[in-house]
Amino acid sequence: MNANGQNAPSETVETLIRKAMEMRKRSYCPYSEFSVGAALLTEGGRVYGGCNVENAAYSVGICAERTAFVKALSEGERSFTAIAVVGGKEPEAGQYSFPCGECRQFMREFCDPDTFEIIAARSEKDYKRYTLGELLPESFGPGNLV
Repeated sequence: MNANGQNAPSETVETLIRKAMEMRKRSYCPYSEFSVGAALLTEGGRVYGGCNVENAAYSVGICAERTAFVKALSEGERSFTAIAVVGGKEPEAGQYSFPCGECRQFMREFCDPDTFEIIAARSEKDYKRYTLGELLPESFGPGNLV
């Protein structure tokens, strides 16, 4: 699949983007003023939201994507389908925001890189879709340790 490929139906994508936009409003980013919201879709159809949370000791902060995953994982979820990410300098999301390298590697632990979809959005109608494998080629995952 490429950026034009489609796993989730557009209605589902729009729902995820709306949730990511809602989560972005909860972001705590007093230092960078770069707020990010994420909405993670499980295989069972549940949606978990996350936002970035900064800290004065920068490395202690956590990205929106990992927040959503940690919430879902702590509730027992283990199968994921897609994640929508919306972000940018306050107050508007004027650009496509993609998961950082650390988040991509985190996702790789729990998601099939060939089917898990990452949706980078500026609005419900303006978005790009990729598989994790497209954004993290030749990745290192659990299978490498067997």
